[in-house]
Amino acid sequence: SKKKGLSAEEKRTRMMEIFFETKDVFQLKDLEKTVFKNCLLAAMSVKEVLQSLVDDGMVDCERIGTSNYYWAFPSKALHARKRKLEVLESQLSEGSQKHASLQKSIEKAKIGRCETEERTRLAKELSSLRDQREQLKAEVEKYKDCDPQVVEEIRQANKVAKEAANRWTDNIFAIKSWAKRKFGFEENKIDKTFGIPEDFDYID
Repeated sequence: SKKKGLSAEEKRTRMMEIFFETKDVFQLKDLEKTVFKNCLLAAMSVKEVLQSLVDDGMVDCERIGTSNYYWAFPSKALHARKRKLEVLESQLSEGSQKHASLQKSIEKAKIGRCETEERTRLAKELSSLRDQREQLKAEVEKYKDCDPQVVEEIRQANKVAKEAANRWTDNIFAIKSWAKRKFGFEENKIDKTFGIPEDFDYID
């Protein structure tokens, strides 16, 4: 039978796997070679898939001189999940506090009173909050893996990202040195031509 092709989302997932596993910075041609070498997806679809990931903010892109460079380190994805978890936990805490307050109001309204519009309204609001709390609990459960171990993974990923960035800084300094020797260019002219900022340096 004819082999079924990958869906758009499967292609995006495989592309992200390349970035996360290599933790490196690529030009388009290098990425196409890596894809071809590992047979992860058709080389002709690399540019389209890569652009969709850049558009969605999942892959970073920086233009240096006449070339575009692409990267996506695991640390960014983990930070995004950690921020999402913090927001959900805050919402859950607020909902729980409001739920407890309404429960007290309802219990107080029951004492020596008949069914009232206020009590009915509070009961409906309480029911709605219970539903919201359950939804938030489900969301928090999705992000429960953001524990100390994951935080340590973030630290390690940041370390790898810094090393990769400094490795590229080495390359840029080497190219600048070569250009000065080969063509006698002044450093500030090289920086201006290739859009290299004045404070360009290694990351501490």
